[in-house]
Amino acid sequence: MPNAAKGRGDRAEREAAELLSLLLGTTIRRKLGAGRLDDQGDLDGLNDFVLQVADWKDVARAAREKPASAEQQRHHAKAAHAATFVRFRGGTWRVVLTPEQWARLVLELRGPADPDALLPLPGDAALPPLAA
Repeated sequence: MPNAAKGRGDRAEREAAELLSLLLGTTIRRKLGAGRLDDQGDLDGLNDFVLQVADWKDVARAAREKPASAEQQRHHAKAAHAATFVRFRGGTWRVVLTPEQWARLVLELRGPADPDALLPLPGDAALPPLAA
């Protein structure tokens, strides 16, 4: 990744961590080791969530591609949920979920806390199941 893009991404991760810390009343921090084969997301501090951050010039591409990366990272982390924070021009943030990620979150809010009860969902077939 070119240095300008890396710098933009690092700043976006710091901004997202600060925003989430304020909104949630808990400490959210950047993770180190991005890009590893076993990458488990960009932010740490929210149990059972993988949080991915994107600050791309092409926000439509980020919204299409990054949630799939977050889903793979969710499996690496053996977490129940994944979400992607996309930064738009002017500093506006949006959270992007695949339909499966959204459904998993809704099912957990509506019913059993047992993660096995939430799996599999369509789209999970290509990924390994969560380990207990």
